[in-house]
Amino acid sequence: MSDTPPKVLVQADDLRSFSAALLEKGGLSPEHAATTADVFVWAALRGVDSHGIARVPAYLDLLAKGVANAQAEIKVESTTPAAAVLHADRAPGPVALSAAADEAVSRARTTGIASVGVRETVHTGAIGYYVSKIAEQGLVGIGFVAGMPNMGYTGVKGAAVATSPLAIAVPSEGHAPLLLDMATATIALGKIRQAKASDTPLPEGAAATEDGTPTTDPSAAVMPLPLGGAKGSGMSLAFELLTSVLVGAPIFAQFHSDDPKGRKHRQNALLIAVDPAAFGGAEAFAEGVDATLGTLKGLPVAEGAEGVFYPGERSAGVASARGQKGIPVPRKVWQDLTDRASELGVAVPA
Repeated sequence: MSDTPPKVLVQADDLRSFSAALLEKGGLSPEHAATTADVFVWAALRGVDSHGIARVPAYLDLLAKGVANAQAEIKVESTTPAAAVLHADRAPGPVALSAAADEAVSRARTTGIASVGVRETVHTGAIGYYVSKIAEQGLVGIGFVAGMPNMGYTGVKGAAVATSPLAIAVPSEGHAPLLLDMATATIALGKIRQAKASDTPLPEGAAATEDGTPTTDPSAAVMPLPLGGAKGSGMSLAFELLTSVLVGAPIFAQFHSDDPKGRKHRQNALLIAVDPAAFGGAEAFAEGVDATLGTLKGLPVAEGAEGVFYPGERSAGVASARGQKGIPVPRKVWQDLTDRASELGVAVPA
C-alpha cells in the first residue's frame, strides 16, 4: 500500500495566484485571470469541488479551442435605469457574471431593484459566487442560469433541458449569509462521473440512459433527471425563458433545431440585486433576517439529525476551516495542474 496522501493541501492564496497565473498564460488579461481564479477558489473553499480548482484545466482547454473568448469585448446596453443586458462576447462566465453583479448592485442603489441579463457567456461556474458578491454589499442577490440541454424532461425521450441552477444570497449581520445554490437536477453530472469511476450504484430516479430510461447503473447513465420530476423540468424551462429568450439569445429552441450552430456551447444568465433600503429599511431587514435564522437554529433537533442548518451555513463553516488549514486538492487534479504549469512555464507553489 502507498503512504502517499490522496490529496495535496494548498493554501487558498497560493492556489488563487497559481490558478490566475495559469489562466493568464491561457490568454486572459491579468484582471480577468484573477477574477476567474477567485471564483474557482471560492468554490473550492466552500467544498464545492466540482466547480473548484479542477475547472482550471477545463477553462484552459476552452480558451485554447476558442470556445471561450480571451479577448472578449463586453458591452452593456440599457434603455431603463433598473435593467440592462450585458453582451459577453463569449467571455468566460466568471468574467461576465462578475461584471453583471457589479452592474446590478450599482443600479439597485438608485432604483431599489435591478436586473442584468448576461448574453452568450461560456460556463458560468458556481453562481453562488455572484449572488454572494451582491450580498456582500448588503443587498439580496438572485441568479438564474440557462445552458446547453443535458438533462431529461418529464415525458421526453432523451436529453431535453439544461441542469439550470438557481442561487439566492441574503446578507445577515449575526450569522453567515443565507446562500441557496441549487441545480434543477437530482444529481450533478460530476457525481455521475464519480460513481462511474468508483462503480458505485446511483440513487433511484437520479439518472438515466441516453434514451431517458432511469437507471442506477453508473456505466449506463449519461444524464441526470430533473429534481422532483415535473417541478425540476418546469424550473429549467422557465429559466431558459427568463435568461436566454429574455436577452434574445435562445438556446433550447436552436439546440433542438436542424441548425448545427445550435449545438455550440454557450450559457446565459440573469442576476437581480434587491436593496432592502427600498423596502422599509435596511436595518429592520437585517434584524428580521437575524431573528429568522436564529429562530430556525433554536428549533428542536430531530432524532438522528446532525443539527438544524440553513442554506449556506455548513459551506461557510467549511470555507472557514479550509481558509485556515488549506484546500485539499485531489492528487489527480494537482498532477493535471502541475503538468499544465510545466507546459506554460508557471511556477508551482510549494
